Amino acid sequence: MDQKGYRRESFQSSTSDEDMLEIAGASLDFSMAEDDPPLDREMGGFSSYNGGGMNGTSTMMDFLEEPLPGVGTYEDFNTIDWVREKSRDRDRHREITSRSKESTWALIHSVSDAFSGWLLMLLIGLLAGSLAGLIDISAHWMTDLKEGVCLAGFWFNHEHCCWKSNTTFTDRDKCPEWKSWSQLILGHGEGAFAYILNYFMYVVWALLFSLLAVLLVKGFAPYACGSGIPEIKTILSGFIIRGYLGKWTLIIKTITLVLAVSSGLSLGKEGPLVHVACCCGNILCHLFTKYRKNEAKRREVLSAAAAAGVSVAFGAPIGGVLFSLEEVSYYFPLKTLWRSFFAALVAAFTLRSINPFGNSRLVLFYVEFHMPWHLLELVPFILLGIFGGLWGAFFIRSNIAWCRRRKTTKLGKYPVLEVFVVTAITAVLAFPNEYTRMSTSELISELFNDCGILDSSKLCEYVNDFNSTKGDDLPDRAAGPGVYTAMWQLALALIMKVFITIFTFGMKVPSGLFIPSMAVGAIAGRLLGVAMEQLAYYHHDWAIFSGWCSQGADCITPGLYAMVGAAACLGGVTRMTVSLVVIMFELTGGLEYIVPLMAAAMTSKWVADAIGREGIYDAHIRLNGYPFLEAKEEFSHKTLAMDVMRPRRNDPPLTVITQDSMTVEDVETIINETTYSGYPVVVSRESQRLVGFVLRRDLIISIENARKKQDGIVSTSVIYFTDHSPPLPPSSPSMLKLRSILDLSPFTVTDQTPMEIVVDIFRKLGLRQCLVTHNGKLLGIITKKDVLKHIAQLANQDPDSILFN
Repeated sequence: MDQKGYRRESFQSSTSDEDMLEIAGASLDFSMAEDDPPLDREMGGFSSYNGGGMNGTSTMMDFLEEPLPGVGTYEDFNTIDWVREKSRDRDRHREITSRSKESTWALIHSVSDAFSGWLLMLLIGLLAGSLAGLIDISAHWMTDLKEGVCLAGFWFNHEHCCWKSNTTFTDRDKCPEWKSWSQLILGHGEGAFAYILNYFMYVVWALLFSLLAVLLVKGFAPYACGSGIPEIKTILSGFIIRGYLGKWTLIIKTITLVLAVSSGLSLGKEGPLVHVACCCGNILCHLFTKYRKNEAKRREVLSAAAAAGVSVAFGAPIGGVLFSLEEVSYYFPLKTLWRSFFAALVAAFTLRSINPFGNSRLVLFYVEFHMPWHLLELVPFILLGIFGGLWGAFFIRSNIAWCRRRKTTKLGKYPVLEVFVVTAITAVLAFPNEYTRMSTSELISELFNDCGILDSSKLCEYVNDFNSTKGDDLPDRAAGPGVYTAMWQLALALIMKVFITIFTFGMKVPSGLFIPSMAVGAIAGRLLGVAMEQLAYYHHDWAIFSGWCSQGADCITPGLYAMVGAAACLGGVTRMTVSLVVIMFELTGGLEYIVPLMAAAMTSKWVADAIGREGIYDAHIRLNGYPFLEAKEEFSHKTLAMDVMRPRRNDPPLTVITQDSMTVEDVETIINETTYSGYPVVVSRESQRLVGFVLRRDLIISIENARKKQDGIVSTSVIYFTDHSPPLPPSSPSMLKLRSILDLSPFTVTDQTPMEIVVDIFRKLGLRQCLVTHNGKLLGIITKKDVLKHIAQLANQDPDSILFN
């Protein structure tokens, strides 16, 4: 049984090597007492386990009547027991229901207990929406700060600064209130020296923001780096990572997310917003006892918080619920679906009330395309899906290879230097090209845009023939010099984004992947859209255009191609399908373009799956060795439980505890000499008939507490797990009854059970371990880690890559 305990003879946090964990390539110390939930604090005086003791009162303790603080809780980097947690919650609910008939106060308590889940969702939605609005506004202002400052008020971004200006529509970005750094320092904005100064200031601000972000992450909250979604998937599957969703992580992630996005690095804020929302959910859980004391109930809340995070990230509440269901959640009952929907609704409403974009909409990418798509356009849409799948597979392989190199070489020891170098390269390459200089969100918004009469963008510099204009619809026109300039600039931007994102994702700053992936797809889609538009304009008599695209008609919408390309690339990287399509049409308001989006998303998934089965988040889970049992993969090998269980043929026998013949000293010796997180209890060593299973942590706490509070408990005291004490001589010391901490119904399988069934049991019930018997006798044990190692071996991977319990 290879479940390692992470506290050898103490469950007090220490700074030994055993408290060090490698997350995404850096060694981090997790002895952060502030972020430990109250469960651990309630353990009071159980500071160390050294086998010593002190006598207390002489009352015989029955732990069934007096539950001990800390019993039933879990150590860091352990997996929760879903079955036990759900059983405890059912018992708690039954007790409250039965008491509600006794008095009015008990009835009020019962009603408040039922309502507490909805109140918690309301609080999560309000907090997540408020933080998202704050992040959006701050990031917009600090992004513009790299290029200049507003004289009317330094806290205004470029757009808000020019709202009250009297400039014409075409010069709306050149209002006198907004000054570039060269205008502010030199007094003029023209000429080579002014350009060099603006260039220099852009790079300096970018480096300042990114260095501040990485230093804050490194100094205060190492868990605030990355997107957080791989770790949240692992936590929702039942793994415990103390501090990952704590208050310090929330504060630092919120601040550094603004800094990282503002620095101009090729990353987005959408993935980290899911982490931020889950931090809000975890912290607010501590206000409610039923969520604070039950890890399974807390994970239901975190599933709903993840939905709220996507809701505010994209302004897509329904897409957020589907994202939580499809991508991150492990256990998602119908009740959680309703609560996720409510949390996403409140979060979206809060964000809409704050109105961070100043356009009275939830999203930055709202589009209004005037022309419907034609059936023949499905061909280029599917081509974009193929491109998205190829790029997704290429990105995942390249990024994982780079992250593995970071973990296994000296590169991982210099996170600040890495961020400095990548930011410097990004800023130096980005400034000369206006499409990489602007924020990625603004770039996507411009690429999605359908050119109108008043658009002054270079992407809309067509040769106008206003005689053929009908209402708002502009016909397909010949591309002007501005469009051709924009095309090659976009082609350069595409190359830069494709490669720089590989090195950016996984650095020690908060970094999301949704927006960079969408940017790559949107650029590719816009390029293809303009090419199709010009093809239709010059060759409208070709057979493929003749039936539906006559001369002077508005046939092709390049912005739609950008939208489909963005969905294809995001699908290729994350392997989302249903939630992706819903997020995209909520994000853009393009409800009638669901079929193109579905075609592109499905094609990109098929193509990417043909090259590699894992999405980016699953790949990072495997890279970091998290104990995550993927529910989507089929187990098709013909192995049996006896092939996987421990002990193996040449291993020492299984460590067991007998039900009524071992002393306190015997049990303490087993605890000190082994590092397993639990022990089977048998009738006797000779019979090996199984009685139950007891957790190491519960044993330590119960023995320590008995030594302090129960008179006569010494090293020679017999421990028994039966209902009645065994017959002993009158001179024997007091006995210790520990039946209440014994799991009398551990999951068992026979040695001939196919592993296909065992894996299914672990996935669907969320087990930590399963005992193996033969004719009722205990043979061995299979832990979740054993299952993961077995799957890795069968896939020709390194089984030791599974780092944790």
